[in-house]
Amino acid sequence: MSAAVKYTLGRIGLFAVVLLGLWPVEMNIFLKLMVALAFSAALSFFLLRGWRDEMAGEMAEATERRRDEKERLRSALAGDDEADRGTDADRGTDAPPADDSRR
Repeated sequence: MSAAVKYTLGRIGLFAVVLLGLWPVEMNIFLKLMVALAFSAALSFFLLRGWRDEMAGEMAEATERRRDEKERLRSALAGDDEADRGTDADRGTDAPPADDSRR
């Protein structure tokens, strides 16, 4: 399970637990929801720190992969990347050499 899913489910779970704890208290339902949201946010700051850091790390890695891939594609399109030209021949994307024997 990805860290983002774990963190999101943890936040929702904390909200539900706090809301259930406030359920017997006599106050407006809208006020209960707002208090539960505020307390669950504060609790998640401390209780879900590990999952939040893990999620941030995964997001940073994904951003770096996208940045590297974007740079690689830009280099390939500009014709600056010699390695990509060699791999095109390996994949068979280059046109076959002209047959000079027909002349």
